[in-house]
Amino acid sequence: MRQPKLIDYILLTLLALIWASAFFNIKIATYSFGPVTIAFLRVLFGAIPILLLCYFKNIKIEAFSKDWHWFAMIGFINLVLPFFLIAYGVKSVQSNLAAILMATTPLSATVLSHFYTKNEKFNLIKTFGVLIGFFGVIFLFSDNLLINKSNFVSALLILLGSTCYVIGGLLTLKISKKKNENVTGSILIWATLILIPLVSFTEQPWQVIPRTDSLISVIYLGVVPTGLAWLLRFRILKNNGLIFQAQVAYLIPIFGVILGYIFLKELITIKVLISLIAVSVGIYFVGKADSRKLTNF
Repeated sequence: MRQPKLIDYILLTLLALIWASAFFNIKIATYSFGPVTIAFLRVLFGAIPILLLCYFKNIKIEAFSKDWHWFAMIGFINLVLPFFLIAYGVKSVQSNLAAILMATTPLSATVLSHFYTKNEKFNLIKTFGVLIGFFGVIFLFSDNLLINKSNFVSALLILLGSTCYVIGGLLTLKISKKKNENVTGSILIWATLILIPLVSFTEQPWQVIPRTDSLISVIYLGVVPTGLAWLLRFRILKNNGLIFQAQVAYLIPIFGVILGYIFLKELITIKVLISLIAVSVGIYFVGKADSRKLTNF
């Protein structure tokens, strides 16, 4: 791994901006499309750049190999469920809240990894980070201006979506020896196949006459945050390693709040800012603990 240069920090910031931009685009997409349709179009358009990359690099896609059940399971848990839950939740809450709630993924990963992996146990720094981060989430739920009885469940569903990402990540460890491009392409294929009958029977999007902004947003969600961002992430991982790439988690909720205000004029309350700081600090300490462990190793 090379020492990060200016271009690496620029690419890391770009990756955070792309992922953060997904939240306000999901909100815009919900103006015309249902959550199942949004999930379907995201995986469909997201698969295009990945499969093209595999084709040009001559990487074999193993979606229907003997490990098909792993790809199908991961595709469902890591793509279908969270994409649906987030889209369903964002319809009723501000996109900036979704950005903060989704930023808890590293915190949830720390908790689940403690119980389901052998070498990712709690220590003092991790425990402090997790407690601070989840305090931020609980504090966010106390903001009655933004989260109330009408959308409380929607906010919980977004949190559940973030947990799905973590579970999907743990399942991916079962096929971690396979090429990343192959795994990503395979789970996108299965997610698309799973969603085709679901979207056909539940929402029938071909009958929808969408707003132009919703159509642009849903295409953007698939091609950029779902497809191209993964390729950018892979480049950063390859050149600079996991610890450097993990810093993107600090930036996503910050950019998510800023972009929600710029494009949708979303309200930013004092509680939102305090929650944002608490979650970011929590992620920082969890990342610091992992960084120290890897360095000592």
